Amino acid sequence: MTDGNAGTDTGTGAATATDSFVAHRNLLFTVAYEMLGSAADAEDVLQETWLRWSDVEHAAVRDPRAFLVRVTTRQALTRLRTLRRRRESYVGPWLPEPLLTSPDVAEDVELADSVSMAVLLVLESLTPTERAVFVLRDVFALDYDEIAQAVNKTLPAVRQIAHRARAHVAARRPRERVSSSQARDALAAFQQAVETGDLTQLLNLISPDVVLLTDGGGVVRAALQPVVGAADVADALARLSGALLQPTQVNGHPALVIRRDGRIDTIMALRLDAGLVTGLYAVRNPEKLSRMNHETALGR
Repeated sequence: MTDGNAGTDTGTGAATATDSFVAHRNLLFTVAYEMLGSAADAEDVLQETWLRWSDVEHAAVRDPRAFLVRVTTRQALTRLRTLRRRRESYVGPWLPEPLLTSPDVAEDVELADSVSMAVLLVLESLTPTERAVFVLRDVFALDYDEIAQAVNKTLPAVRQIAHRARAHVAARRPRERVSSSQARDALAAFQQAVETGDLTQLLNLISPDVVLLTDGGGVVRAALQPVVGAADVADALARLSGALLQPTQVNGHPALVIRRDGRIDTIMALRLDAGLVTGLYAVRNPEKLSRMNHETALGR
């Protein structure tokens, strides 16, 4: 986008500023969501970014995209540090807020990988600054100097942080990327095994050391500790008997919507490694399920 010719005191200037913000909104939301793992908090960050954007002299901003990303990153960093303290007292495992996403998100392999439940949980293990640098560099391919301005670090420090964060994530993310068709096939087989109670088939699909995380947030019943091992996970999945399981697209990947009495009870995302389910992420906290009623637009 070229520099604006009008200030914010004219109708044209205000319209240009609004258009510029709207044009980058999906990008800004995705940056905030990947840093926070919460759509509600990402929306709050966007509101704060808009307030600051509406208060600047837009004609003096050479690169609106870079400016908006910088403000969004700083607001998200501030909020992330607060959220970290809150999550220390969270009841049971904490999982990211699932998003109902459109097929085009899955088609962007890099984007889908970065917003997957598995990778978002890996990002939780980074420091706030490491998370910001990793997201901005490895997901959105920002220049190091732009990132340095966004996180208030020197260029050499940012390069070092990026290297450290990249190595940390690489060691913990799924070992191989699974195609959309492979993921759909695995989900269909998993769904059938759960619905039919076929224990043999289920044990063929899940890894011996599979981990089930269930997020109830202290609001609804959920396991307060990770369920580990094929036998215990299969036993937990057997309790889904009688529930309605529906395949859907969550965070760019196939997942299951589990309904009881006509309402969404749980969103279950799968992590796949070497053809087996190695992780199950079941979000039951009702406060995290509101985004499953409409698609959320993500973008790079």
